[in-house]
Amino acid sequence: MSSLRPFEPDDLFKFNLTNLDTLTENYDLHFYFTYLAKWPSLFNVVEGPKGEINAYMMGKMESSPDMYQHSEHYLPWHAHITALTVAPPSRRLGLAKLLTESLERAGNEYNAWFVDLFVRKSNKVATDMYRGMGYSVYRRVVGYYSDDPTGKSDGEDAYDMRKPLARDKTFKHIRKKGEEHEVSPEDVW
Repeated sequence: MSSLRPFEPDDLFKFNLTNLDTLTENYDLHFYFTYLAKWPSLFNVVEGPKGEINAYMMGKMESSPDMYQHSEHYLPWHAHITALTVAPPSRRLGLAKLLTESLERAGNEYNAWFVDLFVRKSNKVATDMYRGMGYSVYRRVVGYYSDDPTGKSDGEDAYDMRKPLARDKTFKHIRKKGEEHEVSPEDVW
């Protein structure tokens, strides 16, 4: 049986299988340790019965700087999924849902408006999974990823997907047909 627990520094030496996926973003050690230091309760792993890392999620709470509060791109207080990945042998077992629900609970506890994440437009498996969990596309960020695994261009678009939390009773921060609402990477903070 797998269990959800906070990420620990030693986990950096155990999650290679989880990161060996062309659609999984990999970061340097400093980046992982920064998340661990700033948001330890929002950086979680699903550990298997033998101590292996089956999945992990790097989450945080954030908002845009106050100086941008009158910008159309301003982001109010929200939870953000920076990375979520599941090891290939552990996929389709509900581990991604387990991890996202933990951040959604934390977001509600911190009175956040929504949970958001960025996913490659070409990653249909992930976008379908997130839609199935109640997320929708808020906007398309043109050229967000600097590489394009399809080789068709210099970059790839991202979908900014969101799920409203309890605070957003009127769905103020959700948009219909978000795939058609284009923004540039400079508009995303």
